[in-house]
Amino acid sequence: MASLTAVMQTSRSSSSSKKTTEMTTRRRFKLLDTNIVLFLSLASMLHCALADGKTLVLLDNLNIRDTHSIFFRSLADRGFDVTFKTADDPSLSLIKYGQFLYDHLIIFSPSVEDFGGNINVETITSFIDGGGNVLVAANSDIGDPLRELGSECGIEFDEEKTAVIDHHNYDVSDPGEHTMIVADPENLMKATTIAGKPTNKPVLFKGVGMVADPENPLVLDILTGSSTSYSFFPDRPISQYPHAVGKNTLLIAGLQARNNARVVFSGSLDFFSDAFFNSAVQKATPGSQRHEQTGNMELAEALSRWVFKEAGVLRVGAVTHHPVGETTPPAAYTITDLVEFSIVIEMLSEGRWVPFDGDDIQLEFVRIDPFVRTYLKKNGGKYSVQFKLPDVYGVFQFKVDYNRLGYTHLYSSTQVSVRPLQHTQYERFIPSAFPYYASVFSMMAGLFVFSIVFLHMKEKEKAD
Repeated sequence: MASLTAVMQTSRSSSSSKKTTEMTTRRRFKLLDTNIVLFLSLASMLHCALADGKTLVLLDNLNIRDTHSIFFRSLADRGFDVTFKTADDPSLSLIKYGQFLYDHLIIFSPSVEDFGGNINVETITSFIDGGGNVLVAANSDIGDPLRELGSECGIEFDEEKTAVIDHHNYDVSDPGEHTMIVADPENLMKATTIAGKPTNKPVLFKGVGMVADPENPLVLDILTGSSTSYSFFPDRPISQYPHAVGKNTLLIAGLQARNNARVVFSGSLDFFSDAFFNSAVQKATPGSQRHEQTGNMELAEALSRWVFKEAGVLRVGAVTHHPVGETTPPAAYTITDLVEFSIVIEMLSEGRWVPFDGDDIQLEFVRIDPFVRTYLKKNGGKYSVQFKLPDVYGVFQFKVDYNRLGYTHLYSSTQVSVRPLQHTQYERFIPSAFPYYASVFSMMAGLFVFSIVFLHMKEKEKAD
């Protein structure tokens, strides 16, 4: 009996130990799952905080990676996955199985005559049409592929071996050709989203000039030459009218396509170099101010942030509409209803979506043409407005079409129906119809009086 009791106690103790072990194991697994979830959430937050994107960099030679190391390091520090290849590499490819292999493309190979692999001008154009972003830097040794790519985007480069010349705004380090241009900050586009915050540092430029297609409204004149600049061969006397003269001479140009793809053309590859980033700058004219550092670094970083969609990117959040005093939209609105419309607009800032701050966002209530056009007012984290529907029924749209310099095109359209009043919704007595009411009742009263008179009137008998 004692042995049986001992066996039972042993079995109980073993079962309790098993339960304890199972509970400990479960707790460990739960803790492990919690840690995994926490790690994945932190990784996703870090991924959102960094503006990552696969970027292909095409170079004339790999030495450019060292001479332009500051610029490439800034891209890597901001989370870009940068791949360096020479422009004539036979293994180059932008598209595979109908999918783009990269999000962004940098072409720092101005003298290339033929791209390697499956890349050509048509492929790059298709890449832009598919939403890809491209940064192109040229110089006086520009080849035909970059010239053709510029033509596709509304930019026309000058001939090979030409350069931008300015006899009044050149640097003291210029060897005598007056091609080391000092561009004043006043010649920079006044758009902080594209060119960054304004500084008093001039920009150092040495390269080929460009002109924009006047029939292309999408081209942006980011940095222009001064009124005394022109583009021509530095070692030849001027025998014909230059390709670009004065303010029409583009040093840096941009393009935002209708699909929000962005392209930036720089006529100078040296503009992005370490030497130009760290160089002192001073105009050769007497009494000019000396700056210890150029504004190339700040401008290059601002341009790269814009062209690679780290800045100026908008998106539409929640869109709501309902009659004032209610919370849900009806199946159909009625004419002259008082309606409240609200929309959430967010902007990408440092890898995170934050509420956009704007005071010029308009709402249109459109059938074929706008019947109502009004400004949206910021209310907390959204934009809203109240307005009265027109006395016209049909199929309408709440439309927000926001297109501003430096920002992606924002478009939102919500379709609703507006019906006329039901027969039970009309007023029983309309003030403007009171005269008609009076005429009706007066005729009824007159008929009543006439009937009484007619029935009670007795003709006098005629005397014989």
